[in-house]
Amino acid sequence: MTGSTASIGATKYVFALDCPDASALAAFYARLLGWRASDTSPDAEWVDVRPPEGESAAFWIACQRVEDHRAPEWPDGPIPQQAHLDFYVASIADSTPHALAAGARKHEYQPSPDGHFVVFLDPAGHPFCLCEE
Repeated sequence: MTGSTASIGATKYVFALDCPDASALAAFYARLLGWRASDTSPDAEWVDVRPPEGESAAFWIACQRVEDHRAPEWPDGPIPQQAHLDFYVASIADSTPHALAAGARKHEYQPSPDGHFVVFLDPAGHPFCLCEE
């Protein structure tokens, strides 16, 4: 329907990341964002990462355990990035120490010529960016 405002009626939006250890990756994103992981058992297949009680977010993150997971090899490599997360912050410089302390590592390749975003890797190798508008 052209011009329609109809939707599928979704009530929750989740960005799911494949990984070798769902609990560990969920714990990373919970630390990074100050959110909470729904399950921390070592054999969890799926773990939601949600905002703190009483807070809302436009989407949640979920971590899904996948046998023989292979991390993306970005920017060049046989396993493409496929997707990434951007987190907008007031100051990249102020947010970087927290990201690193949570378990992120700064990617060696930084494509932003003006420094308006910095590329990091989560513990499972997924790229994500801290961005300034």
